[in-house]
Amino acid sequence: MNSRRTFIKQLATATAYSQFSWLTACQSKTKQIPDNLSTSLPLKLSLAQWSIHRALEEGSLKAIDFAAIAKKYEFTAIEYVNGFYREHATDEAYWNNLKRRADDQGVQNLLIMVDEEGDLGNPFDADRVKAVENHYQWIHAASLLGCHSIRVNAFGDGGKEDVQKAMIVSMGQLCEYAAKANINVIIENHGLYSSDGTWVAEIMRQVNKPNCGTLPDFGNWCLSAKWGTTQIECAEVYDRYQGVADFLPFAKGVSAKSYAFNEAGEETRIDYARMLKLVKDSGFQGHIGVEFEGFDMSEADGIVATKTLLEKTWQKVGESNS
Repeated sequence: MNSRRTFIKQLATATAYSQFSWLTACQSKTKQIPDNLSTSLPLKLSLAQWSIHRALEEGSLKAIDFAAIAKKYEFTAIEYVNGFYREHATDEAYWNNLKRRADDQGVQNLLIMVDEEGDLGNPFDADRVKAVENHYQWIHAASLLGCHSIRVNAFGDGGKEDVQKAMIVSMGQLCEYAAKANINVIIENHGLYSSDGTWVAEIMRQVNKPNCGTLPDFGNWCLSAKWGTTQIECAEVYDRYQGVADFLPFAKGVSAKSYAFNEAGEETRIDYARMLKLVKDSGFQGHIGVEFEGFDMSEADGIVATKTLLEKTWQKVGESNS
């Protein structure tokens, strides 16, 4: 039986391996942009592979076909999850084939979301070093795919300061290694300490490397968990809008999490207009990843609903800024 702490970590990694999701150059200050630029920035969308995780897990879709699947939804960029390719981690021929498949579809490979390769924030050096080395294979895979980044988790057993210190060391080492392959290493808010925006921002400032960054997710802001009657529940939440604002100065990507929609097509937990205004005002010019994680509709419908909401809201935010 899993321990309570294992369940808490499962809660924290909701976008990767759990159904629980709670309300996905290092810069030291917010980008300064011309007043008229935020109104003219184009919307660039990508599809996060976790949006189809149920279909992949049940076998109705195949991970090798990800680029073609995304193209059917009219996406031209994609974000991989390493868990669907673990057996191919060091298989260069496989990654080269996957790159050809994406190229044939006219789809750009953006990043690999890396999970379950050890805690980079482990205060014990031997375990931390092992975790760092475990990520090297995914940096190499990302390079073969033509990605710009790998996404990592900021987990570790220990006090807040100790885990942060370990993360600073690990990120420095990973970024130094990844720079040789022109790959960024980015942290996503995935619960626990990683959902404390100021805590992650300080890691960015301390590492201070151009290929060190963040992946702000509209969801996943649970700082601590507790046992409920039948399942784990979030006990403390970091304000999602403040968190995204904390992450954006260092962002190499943005993850537009979605759970459920009302009849008007609005997300019921997240104010997308408020989120996208933060993104636009920051001057972010990269891709925004569609990451549907709801259970009230099919994955296909959830992807379409999220994409439609982003397109509609991006235009409205632009109009309100003009």
